[in-house]
Amino acid sequence: MNFLKTFLAGVLAFVAGSFLLFFLWIIILLGIAGSMEEPVSVASSSILKIDLSETITDAPSTDPLGGLDIYSMQKQKQLSLLQVIRTLEAAQSDDRIKGLYLRMNKGGTIAGTALIEELRKAIVNFKQSGKFVVAYNEVYSQGSYYLASAADKIYLQPEGALSWTGLSANVMFYKGLLDKLDLRAEIFRPTACKYKSAVEPYFLDKMSSANRDQQQQLVNSVWKTIVNAISESRNITPEKLNRLADKLDVALPEEALKYGLVDSLIYEDQMKGIFADLGVETNEEGDYDYISLGSYATQVGADLKNITADQVAIVYADGAIVDGEGVGKEIYGNTLAAKLAKVRGEKKIKAVVLRVNSPGGSALASDVIWREMELLKAEKPIVVSMGSYAASGGYYISCPADVIVADKTTLTGSIGVFGMMLDSRAALKNKLGITIDQVTTNANADFFGPLTPAQRAMIMRGVDKVYTTFTSLVSKGRNLPIEKVLDIAEGRVWTGEEALGIGLVDMCGGLKEAIAVAADKAELGDNFRVVEQLDTPSGLAAILSSLNVRIGEMFTRSQLGLMMQDYNRVREALGRQGVVMYSPCKVDLQ
Repeated sequence: MNFLKTFLAGVLAFVAGSFLLFFLWIIILLGIAGSMEEPVSVASSSILKIDLSETITDAPSTDPLGGLDIYSMQKQKQLSLLQVIRTLEAAQSDDRIKGLYLRMNKGGTIAGTALIEELRKAIVNFKQSGKFVVAYNEVYSQGSYYLASAADKIYLQPEGALSWTGLSANVMFYKGLLDKLDLRAEIFRPTACKYKSAVEPYFLDKMSSANRDQQQQLVNSVWKTIVNAISESRNITPEKLNRLADKLDVALPEEALKYGLVDSLIYEDQMKGIFADLGVETNEEGDYDYISLGSYATQVGADLKNITADQVAIVYADGAIVDGEGVGKEIYGNTLAAKLAKVRGEKKIKAVVLRVNSPGGSALASDVIWREMELLKAEKPIVVSMGSYAASGGYYISCPADVIVADKTTLTGSIGVFGMMLDSRAALKNKLGITIDQVTTNANADFFGPLTPAQRAMIMRGVDKVYTTFTSLVSKGRNLPIEKVLDIAEGRVWTGEEALGIGLVDMCGGLKEAIAVAADKAELGDNFRVVEQLDTPSGLAAILSSLNVRIGEMFTRSQLGLMMQDYNRVREALGRQGVVMYSPCKVDLQ
């Protein structure tokens, strides 16, 4: 009987292992196939189409399986912001490209409000070529309409919809979940950091008054940027746009037309007449030749002109900041520091742009990166380009730069710190039946039980020290009196436009402007190349890492989704234990 059990267990293990190995090889082959670009030809009279058949990201994806849907086994193309900028610039001078068609109907995403802002700016620059830009969609969200408002003409399906309601910022609070799980959060926050609200979801069930004020100020600032841009392009006053949102006057397509948000209500097939009027020629079959942004991007390679010229390097800091070494969706402190050290030592690199898109993270890892930024600054000009987020630890690593460039809708600042520990004793006992006993050599050797006053005081000393260090580094890096820094710190988040007025950034602009500033600082003129410093995961570890992410996504879409969401919230809380610097805010365009 024991032999039979062992034999059957071995057979089961073999079958399961074979299935997993087969599944892994399928994923690998799909990843390889997806990475092989098919040759793309551009017809002599083509229309460049932005249909979001690709996901636009802040930093280039180095994951060979990135964009792979585990269910459909389809791989979605991913384009970085720099690729998009280069692609649109190339299209401006390409006689084969007659114009730009914004048809955002493929379900791809643009990762962040500031990224939409920069893409919109690139579209406005494209219009300077004299080529047309038109937009058509069945349904415009506020984000897609903000982007479409850069077009010469905007068209809407007669039975479609356009959302125009204003912005909101929603904060999810986990205290009720932690209470149900018998988890108790121990919070350590300097009194001065009243706006440092990233920790509030773990001990409150609604916004504090300080956080409510902060969130209101942020949505107002982002909304102002959007409204002013649309006002300028559509020739509608900001007051009228706000009145339309307040009264929900744009609920029907006819109302969007009436109030000037769109130019005509037509069906998609009628766009052929629009293109004919714009002078676009059809092909032999009588159809128009469209080429997607992603397909055209394959025609635009890296910056190969002046191949021997001096270089401006772009280094990406994309994700939460964590300790140690590694590659992936997070910023590993030692890894990024080593990369900065590497570009510091390369003689052909004359200036550096650090593209920061981070809500912060580990205080220790942030300081490791800060130190290397200081060393780099002593030898070469360094410019920080802020994406959607460059707050808390993201600002910590930015403040040494010679120049900081932020988008108007960038969320930055959050100069503050907090500490948190989760007391899980009751959860282990009541939920899992696990109890713990111990012996110790000293009075405070055990930090697992209820914290003693001495333990609390020790942790608070560490939190206060980090805040003092943070504010003093900002004072030094930004050449601001410490009193001014303390006044604008307090953990408060600012938009890029607001940060410009209080001295936290030097100018509003995007990645393109940051590159120009870096080249100017290095006195390179027009004779330079832009090179990206990328880490590519290699070996089985990279494959398994990608597979782990995909499996996690698969579970969140299954019937276990709600359980996985609860688990992820607890895991997020565990990840924020210790002394950390996170931004509490997020504003999405819905």
